Amino acid sequence: MSGTTTRLRPLRAFLVGLVIAAAAAATTGCQVDLGGQTLPSPWYTTDDVQYFPPGPEFKLQREATALKKAQEEAGTRQL
Repeated sequence: MSGTTTRLRPLRAFLVGLVIAAAAAATTGCQVDLGGQTLPSPWYTTDDVQYFPPGPEFKLQREATALKKAQEEAGTRQL
């Protein structure tokens, strides 16, 4: 191999890596912060939406009921 080819090999590898990274960045949709605005991915309309039905207002109702029952059985009252 000639000296020029050997010296250009790291530059070619860097350029190929740069092109691959640019192609990957151009084809993936990410949330972007631009000028103080948070902009969605270009594919936000095709994302699957997760629905979480509303739960009980007080999330520890079973524990509170069990504690109240235990206190009644023990004959104590909480203030």
